[in-house]
Amino acid sequence: MNAATGTRRPEGRTADARVEGIYTAEAKGTPMQARDRVEAVAGAGLTGDRYAGGEGTWSTGETGPDRQVTLIEAEALEAVRRDYGLALAAEATRRNLLVRGVALNHLVGESFRVGEARLRGVELCEPCALMEKTGGPGARAALVHRGGLRAEILEGGAIRVGDPIRNGDGP
Repeated sequence: MNAATGTRRPEGRTADARVEGIYTAEAKGTPMQARDRVEAVAGAGLTGDRYAGGEGTWSTGETGPDRQVTLIEAEALEAVRRDYGLALAAEATRRNLLVRGVALNHLVGESFRVGEARLRGVELCEPCALMEKTGGPGARAALVHRGGLRAEILEGGAIRVGDPIRNGDGP
């Protein structure tokens, strides 16, 4: 919802917005593992992921709303390849969900559904110095302002590769 106008912002989603990949890591520093399905747990994170267990690099003992799930656009990785010549694998970004057809920057403050789960965009997920280690030299600079979205899990449920991304008010 746009606070100034009271209207929903349609520009953030397209009719074919989908999950293209799911990645979790059991503990900080361990490789991200591709999964076909994951369970999103409200207020906690994704089952099997380091942040749901409070063991991520940036964990402070509690799972805050900005550490529950992260998303990145497939289109951003394609742009990094085109603009910087970097072939960044989705798992190298350390983001949980690779999505296509949705402008994640528009979802800060918005609720949306991914599969059975309802999420709320908390803040942009700007790349940190760790991105240079996982993605290689230049990866951090290449992903500034297109590093993805941190989201809170409002309602839990299954998320599968191929699931749609849609307005958060619907079923």
